[in-house]
Amino acid sequence: MSGTSEGTGSAADSIRPALTERHTAVPVVPDGPRDYRAAFDAAHLAMAVVGRDGDVIAANHALAALLGAEPRSLAGQCAADLVDLAAEARTWQAYQEVLRGRQARLRCTRRLKHPDGHSLWTEVTLGPVPGTGEVLLSVADISDRRDLQARLRHLQMHDPVTRLPNRALFFERLSAALEASAYGPGGGTGRIGLCYLDLDGFKAVNDTMGHRVGDRLLTAVAARLTQCADQSGYGRTGGHLVARLGGDEFALLVEESTGTEQLTDLARSVLAAVQEPFDLAGQRLSVSASIGVVERDAAGTSATGLMQAADTTLYWAKADGKARWTLFDPERNAHRMTRQALSSTLRPAVERGEFELEYQPLVDLESGALRGVEALVRWSHPQFGTLTPNRFIGIAEEDGSIVQLGQWVLRTACRQARRWQIEQPSDSPVFVSVNVAVRQVWDSDLVGDVAEILAETGLAPQLLQLELTESAVMGSAGRPLQALQALSDMGVRIAIDDFGTGYSNLAYLSRLPVSVLKLDGSFVRGFRYEEGTHPNPADETIVEAMVQLAHRLGLTVTAECVETAGQAARLRRVGCDTGQGWLYSRAVAPGEIAAMISRQVAARADGPAPHPLV
Repeated sequence: MSGTSEGTGSAADSIRPALTERHTAVPVVPDGPRDYRAAFDAAHLAMAVVGRDGDVIAANHALAALLGAEPRSLAGQCAADLVDLAAEARTWQAYQEVLRGRQARLRCTRRLKHPDGHSLWTEVTLGPVPGTGEVLLSVADISDRRDLQARLRHLQMHDPVTRLPNRALFFERLSAALEASAYGPGGGTGRIGLCYLDLDGFKAVNDTMGHRVGDRLLTAVAARLTQCADQSGYGRTGGHLVARLGGDEFALLVEESTGTEQLTDLARSVLAAVQEPFDLAGQRLSVSASIGVVERDAAGTSATGLMQAADTTLYWAKADGKARWTLFDPERNAHRMTRQALSSTLRPAVERGEFELEYQPLVDLESGALRGVEALVRWSHPQFGTLTPNRFIGIAEEDGSIVQLGQWVLRTACRQARRWQIEQPSDSPVFVSVNVAVRQVWDSDLVGDVAEILAETGLAPQLLQLELTESAVMGSAGRPLQALQALSDMGVRIAIDDFGTGYSNLAYLSRLPVSVLKLDGSFVRGFRYEEGTHPNPADETIVEAMVQLAHRLGLTVTAECVETAGQAARLRRVGCDTGQGWLYSRAVAPGEIAAMISRQVAARADGPAPHPLV
């Protein structure tokens, strides 16, 4: 039995005509005035007069009928036993206070057992009878009201299409399970699992066959999910809940789960069940589902955190090709969270000056002289430290901030190249190579930006090289191709970066305003000599053929990722023009490049001597 209590107020006050304040001087007892006793006995509200000792002094016929007894048999019985007031310590204490006159009212809900076996819900109210020192007990049958409330709650907490628990009931159950875990495992596993499911292509079913067929499909899917949950057997160790969260999204909650294997087994069975064709009123449909699976220790887990993990994992399942289940991966999630954090702070980071440039030398393979440098951007992130371009350039291209960042890189690199030229005058000044994303060509006036920056910094166009990836250049048409041609006409050099890994459409090179090919490092790595092994001659043959073709087209060739003197020697032998890699230098600060230029200028002034980067 259970109930609630409150200290003041009583609904029974309005239906006790024989006990109102108009008759406060008249005690309601068996020997009281005949009119009041008649009203007491005839009242439809079940009532009893209780003495200070807690025993019933008198009970009316309504109470006797409610309890399945005779009115006279109730006299002298303990009132608390009749309506189970001792079931809860709080209610019992409040009852004692009413008997002592220290509390005016007590109201509580009790479930009572009738002698014929049926149960009924009652609202019990106790209050003092003025001027007597006795207490009036009233008991109202609220079973019908409780049943109505239960039916209304069921409608409120269940999906009208599938009859499954809805989102509200699901989160109520989930929160209760997590709250219970906060007080210790209590003999269970202390873990919780969730399969978050979304039908693939359900919108197409609704759009082509109508919502009636869509609803039938959802109902059929719900039945199969419930069957999978029942057949899996996990209900033996803990509770389970299959719910429709909305649209074509379902959830299978596993309380007291035994581990990831249990959840992945359930996901496999659900996936197989959903993929079986559905026969819906003569129409045969085949669908699939994507499932995000999360299983973890319930302690320290919030409902919001669990659902975020499930939603993320479901997204992975969709992104990985659909019709599959995917298990939550904390490392992958951490990478996603980092990516989101970077994306949200990238644009203001440019304004805050969190980026800086380092420069990697481009060296003449024949002479060892420094010919140019490639500008490489670094992000000095206040939370994640120094980040290399592969961590944020892709994000910048996706959200469009690459335009703002690219302009900053171009301006900074040109300004620095001009500064080196002024500080170390030379007949062969060092050029600077800057990477350009194809989105910069589409979303900004790249030609206008370059012209403005060159004029602003005073750098000659011939000392600027713009690098675009092979896939971006080879697919150029319309505006991108026109921009590249205008830049080339201006005197700016255009280089294809990572050549050999994309389209490799050599014939297309003759129609592009390209002046430099940068061989992808994968070709150069094949040139490495290892002790006891021999390099693959095919690598050298391929590189030699590309170099010869490039030279015939009037292009120069730069090899990336040159790490050993042996690689440099072989590249030099096949005619490659310049090299870039750790053999010469990693990307360094502008001051170190200035020192290299200074040593090179001094070496030329002193006569023939090995260059500082040989």
